[in-house]
Amino acid sequence: MGTINAESTPGFRSYSGAVKIWLLSGVIMIFFQVVVGGITRLTGSGLSITRWEIVTGTLPPLNEQAWHEAFDLYKATPQYEKINQGMSLSEFKFIYFWEYIHRLWARLMGFVFVFPFLFFLWKKHFDPPLLRRLVVVFLLAALVASFGWIMVASGFIERPWVNAYKLTMHLSLAFICYSYLLWTAFKVYRPQGAAFRSSQLHRFILLIAMLLGVQIVLGGTVSGMRAALLYPTWPDMHGNFIPEILLQAGEWNWKNFVNYDSNAFMSAFVQFFHRNLGYVIAALILIFVYRLLQSGASGIVRSVAFLMVGMLVLQVLLGIFTLINSVGVVPVGLGVLHQAGALVLLSLALWTRYLLASE
Repeated sequence: MGTINAESTPGFRSYSGAVKIWLLSGVIMIFFQVVVGGITRLTGSGLSITRWEIVTGTLPPLNEQAWHEAFDLYKATPQYEKINQGMSLSEFKFIYFWEYIHRLWARLMGFVFVFPFLFFLWKKHFDPPLLRRLVVVFLLAALVASFGWIMVASGFIERPWVNAYKLTMHLSLAFICYSYLLWTAFKVYRPQGAAFRSSQLHRFILLIAMLLGVQIVLGGTVSGMRAALLYPTWPDMHGNFIPEILLQAGEWNWKNFVNYDSNAFMSAFVQFFHRNLGYVIAALILIFVYRLLQSGASGIVRSVAFLMVGMLVLQVLLGIFTLINSVGVVPVGLGVLHQAGALVLLSLALWTRYLLASE
């Protein structure tokens, strides 16, 4: 166990500054796309644009007639009929704005990725390992976009909102795409790889990163089901550690898992596990950082560890404040910050893992 000499990651070399900036720009753009997606979800804007027009949808309605046509299409959706009946045109423009920005940003990311990619490929700025990873990034991005429309389409048939499971899948794929591109950026910016060698700590941080992934999936489901509205209390859940509905054997059936919005079972289920997995992860991160510091790690590894603890504290507080303020409606600002915090914490965990090598 100890520090290691800088050695290039097998198959990776030094890359041009332009390639580094391009990759970092991609990471930042995906980060903000997730943030805008959170705003879109929490403001109920996701179903405001009823068509998936990749090219012509780049432009919003440009005159009053076009706005009324778009509004008429929205009026035919279950969301308008069951939730937003009587909405004004100005109110419609507000929710249209966020969904439009979400889609426009996705198109912009496509331009930022594709054209520089073709230029760098022509100039032979990529070696085979990096090229392979970039192809995977493109495939993941296409999958995220496709599943985004599948998610939106689920809210146009009978339901007044998108299916929570499909929303969770869309969000999870976005996090996977972000994480894969971030790891690629690590390899490009720091081809020498790890800065400290410890098999035990390497496995430990891998476990934390995996649990963070599960926690993000649970968080997406909590958001999609609006589960925070059911138990906006902390540290208990309306006076109980375990909600009473989870202690009733008859509620544990397949129907409640599939038709989650027909009763309170699934909302209680996902919120209970999201809360308690959060406590487990918080404890594991603190133990990990303590062991890391005790192992003699220094420099960049130590600095990232302290950043992870700071982000952990902030993320826990954001989760609590989002929860206790979810009375009647989930607070958009706090909810979005909590989602962004999850992405930052995951990024720090992945960065820590990259800096650690097994013995």
